[in-house]
Amino acid sequence: MRTLLPVLNVLGLIMALFSLTMLVPIGMAWYFQDGALRIFSLSLVGSATAGFLLYSSTRMFRRELRPRDGFLLVTLVWSVLPLLAACPLYWYFWEQGQPLSFTDAYFEAMSGLTTTGSTVLNELDKLPHAINAWRSSLTWMGGMGVLVLAVAILPMLGTGGSQIFRAETPGPMKDEKLTPRITGTAKGLYAIYLLVSLSCMLGYRMAGMSWFDAYCHMGSTVGLGGFSTRDAGFAAFDSPAIEAVAVIFMLIAGINFATHFSAFRSRSLEPYRGSSEVRSYVLVLLLSVVLMTAFLWLHQVYPTFGSALRHALFNTVSVATTTGFVNTDYSLWPVFAPVFMLGLSCFVTSAGSTGGGIKMVRMIILVKQARREFVRLLHPRSVSPVRLNGKAVDNNVIFSVMAFVLLYMGSLVVLSMAMLFTGLDAVSAFTAVMASLNSTGPGLGVVGPASTYAVLTDAQTWICTIAMLLGRLELFSVLVLFTPGFWKK
Repeated sequence: MRTLLPVLNVLGLIMALFSLTMLVPIGMAWYFQDGALRIFSLSLVGSATAGFLLYSSTRMFRRELRPRDGFLLVTLVWSVLPLLAACPLYWYFWEQGQPLSFTDAYFEAMSGLTTTGSTVLNELDKLPHAINAWRSSLTWMGGMGVLVLAVAILPMLGTGGSQIFRAETPGPMKDEKLTPRITGTAKGLYAIYLLVSLSCMLGYRMAGMSWFDAYCHMGSTVGLGGFSTRDAGFAAFDSPAIEAVAVIFMLIAGINFATHFSAFRSRSLEPYRGSSEVRSYVLVLLLSVVLMTAFLWLHQVYPTFGSALRHALFNTVSVATTTGFVNTDYSLWPVFAPVFMLGLSCFVTSAGSTGGGIKMVRMIILVKQARREFVRLLHPRSVSPVRLNGKAVDNNVIFSVMAFVLLYMGSLVVLSMAMLFTGLDAVSAFTAVMASLNSTGPGLGVVGPASTYAVLTDAQTWICTIAMLLGRLELFSVLVLFTPGFWKK
């Protein structure tokens, strides 16, 4: 209880803060008069009240957060906030006489906050503007992380904020500070995030979207979440200009925002040129797009080279960056193409970006470590450290990366077997878990890009929900809670 109560105190404050984000759909509901105003207003009051009561009842236990508190708080936040976010979704469909189960409502909210983009909803075009705005807002907030926002604007977290930031931030090297204080780092990252978000929304508007669609797709693009306001996704717009804006900002969001911050602060492109992760990210995507374009053209999937390039570029970048936007049903392409793209989603995005998966920097370290082992076999006495951006990587970081990849593969296998146990076919089971673990969204089979996750049973939906949580918090932050040592004094 000494560990739990101080964490619950901060959790209550974050819940109250999170409730204020419902002002966005409230504003949308008021402006469009779509009938969702009462639902979101009462949800805001209920969430704020629950958060304030939790904060008040545990205030006497308030203290500085410790390292283990950070992991517990992060997991609790990413488990509780989807519950609050699901309330208006559950309530709306219940009032419409089309009940959405608690499982599906929680899944939808978790999918938004973890920037996965999987959905159980149909007829998105007919939903109230407030509901669609809420889904995209969840993705936008989840992109940079609700807790990073909390660290940025809640000075009461003090140095404990670094424990939250470390547990929340993806990537193997979490201790690098861009500013002397962790709150300054969080504020700097959010400033860049806001700037990119505003630019993205204006880009969509100039390309032909309405202001509403521009806002919703901005949240899903910058957050690399993939939620859309249309059942057909980007195919509904059928606009190369809109797709070009999406590709540009998906590429930007897939790069470490700390790199963006450094480039902005130095007014130089050197942070991009000097980052081996950025160089590898761009090279892999470029080669993948070229390969996919040639593959689709040679297999005559599209009649012209330009059409093959358009679809290969958009869908490859979308899936590889774990966004999940679609402008066609790529599951109908020759099987190599969708499997190859889904494989890219496992590692392409950068650490510190809004994407999911193993992350490019970990793959670079693994490849260089493998190369070092080959060198050791040939020259046992040689000293060949793994270098990243010109600096030797500490062995502890290498061991951490290897442990992470082991846990990732283990989680993928165990959860896929659990899906198979429930009776789902192998392709759908494996790709649903992979897409959830990588925060990608659409898989293959019954959960392909032209379908939704509504076809899954409750048990299968909960397995995917767990996979989304594990993937968003990068395994360790959640699994460490289940080790006996975590709870020892």
